[in-house]
Amino acid sequence: MRYFFLAYAVIALLVVGYFGVRGQKSTEPPIMIFPDMDDQDKVKAQVPSLFFADGMGAREPVPGTQPLGFNPDGKSEIGGIPEYEFGGLDTYYHTGRIGDYYGTGMPEELNLTEETTAALIRRGRERYAIYCAICHGDSGDGGGIAGQYGVPGIANLQLGPYLADSYPDGRLYRVINLGQGQMAGYGYNIPIRDRWAIVAYVRALQEANLAAGQ
Repeated sequence: MRYFFLAYAVIALLVVGYFGVRGQKSTEPPIMIFPDMDDQDKVKAQVPSLFFADGMGAREPVPGTQPLGFNPDGKSEIGGIPEYEFGGLDTYYHTGRIGDYYGTGMPEELNLTEETTAALIRRGRERYAIYCAICHGDSGDGGGIAGQYGVPGIANLQLGPYLADSYPDGRLYRVINLGQGQMAGYGYNIPIRDRWAIVAYVRALQEANLAAGQ
């Protein structure tokens, strides 16, 4: 057994002596067994590139490229999926606020009709299942799987403080957008129309729960 440990120690010393230790400086290029994408074939901004015939690294957009937020004819969907929109505006649609107060109701920008309202709620149900149910539960009662793993303070959206009479739609939208407490904001993940779709679906959940309790 002692010969095993002796051989192990010799091998360890050889490895350290050959590869060096962490933090050691050398003028020689490092030996990279696992490069981990340290060296990538890529084009850097404003840097020449021999890959292209004209030697220019910066390229013009591919013909037909559509800039984000500038869809043709004002279309707000690409392949049936809501397109991300420019934020930073101070309208109710973008912020959930009207002046210094949270607004209520769905924004005019959604152009809702009886048919599109149903579609909006269905879309909200899909997005809710992806982003919200893990914490708030399928019914919005705060019983999602995240709570079973010790995540505290998950809001029960079926309780009175979160109902429409005391918790305006705009405030609910703003929490989805920017987050609150331990909940991170989803503004970078969820398009504006989908945030309002989730608001509409949460209200539908609450109405269904109230109707079931009557």
